Amino acid sequence: MAVPRTAPILVASNRGPVSYTLGEDGSLTARRGGGGLVSGLSAIGPESGGVWVCAALGEGDREAARRAGDSHLNPGDTGGQQVRMLDIAPDVFAAAYNGVANSVLWFVHHLLYQTPVEPVFDAEFAEQWAAYESYNAAFADALAQEAVDEAVVLVQDYHLALVPAMLRERRPDLRIGHFSHTPWAPPDYYRLLPDDVAAGVLRGILGGDRAAFLTERWATAFADCCAAVLGAEIVRDDSGSGSGGGGGMVTAVRFEGRETRLGVHGLGADADFLRERSRRADVDERLSTLRAQIGPGRKSIVRVDRTELSKNIVRGLLAYRRLLETRPEWRERVVHVAFAYPSRQDLAVYRDYTERVRRIADEINEEYGTEGWTPVALHVKDDFARSLAAYRLADVALVNPIRDGMNLVAKEVPVVSERGCALVLSREAGAYAELGEDALVVNPYDVEGTARALHEALRMSDDERADRTKRLAAAATALPPQAWFLAQLRAL
Repeated sequence: MAVPRTAPILVASNRGPVSYTLGEDGSLTARRGGGGLVSGLSAIGPESGGVWVCAALGEGDREAARRAGDSHLNPGDTGGQQVRMLDIAPDVFAAAYNGVANSVLWFVHHLLYQTPVEPVFDAEFAEQWAAYESYNAAFADALAQEAVDEAVVLVQDYHLALVPAMLRERRPDLRIGHFSHTPWAPPDYYRLLPDDVAAGVLRGILGGDRAAFLTERWATAFADCCAAVLGAEIVRDDSGSGSGGGGGMVTAVRFEGRETRLGVHGLGADADFLRERSRRADVDERLSTLRAQIGPGRKSIVRVDRTELSKNIVRGLLAYRRLLETRPEWRERVVHVAFAYPSRQDLAVYRDYTERVRRIADEINEEYGTEGWTPVALHVKDDFARSLAAYRLADVALVNPIRDGMNLVAKEVPVVSERGCALVLSREAGAYAELGEDALVVNPYDVEGTARALHEALRMSDDERADRTKRLAAAATALPPQAWFLAQLRAL
């Protein structure tokens, strides 16, 4: 039976706003997710008729998708939102998600490859790329079925880079935007990809009316790749400003008779939600536990990350060890509270990285710890309430990614901080564009420089730390999720 075209606004993303667990008795338990997209979509409300198209990620999701068929999930599970979950064959999904999106596109945009030995694009990769094309086509088909004439479609992230062009072929009447939540690689690095794949990803995004990014830097890199790989024309404003070089800010890319406008929307922190959530009883309880773990009179250096390769947790620990080596006055006076939540543990390189983080933390504690002082308090079990508690008490926040599209932790900590927090921030985080002026900025590869920045942050006066935190919080909340989402809608 054909799906009726009812949706004037559609969002497409790999992960949806709800996930399901399948019980032994066949029952399904729904768990609603959070994040910027969930919060952003709530800005238009269920009464708008908007539809969210996402993929089934696990067996519980697949069972829910099968039971729904071509219909939407139970709105009682989704907070009233209309959600269509796609039951994509598990082998196709795995090849597209792990084989291409997370192991290739993510690595390229975050500059993670050890190029003497990787990547290797062989026959296996060719099969994975075919699966990625099939996965994107399934989304394009579903969106084409759901959308009313001239509907607005917002496609999210590197998982779905081919969808805009595929959807354009199916439904040329639609207004299509793509948003990249990651950085974008510079042309020389981007061209590690096979030529047909490099061109295919760019052509896919250029199928939209608009391509948007978290910072001007990433938008400019995308345009530069379009010029280098496709021979496309870059359109700039005539103001002479902008950081892209060669004139004003990049505004569009022209290719094969079409123009795709470029935009920048720096996703901000949701201040109202964070401040309310961080004052609940479960956070207060964890705050007491963390303070007892740190000990009276000691300062804290806090980091909250997934054990994602780009987050640079290992060099952060090495910098902390160097601080203790070179500044012995901080021994027994500071604790590094490191939340390193395991990520993508189905990939061996991530399992190895997580184990290395544990090992280095143990080495620091063994080398410098005393009977009454554990230098590193490492937590590996994901606990949002505990993360918020750490935000509240942090004297220093360490955010040192190798490369990051934005990094919301850097924006969330100043919003929740109780007494002011010095931010040590990598210049390679997208958040640097907005927060760099009031942060202590580091080169993420420079362990020695990061150790010096940690020392400076720990020595910062209470007044200066509080003043910086106020300015950081104002910048961090300039475009909260709902405003970020609505800005993209208006621009289309």
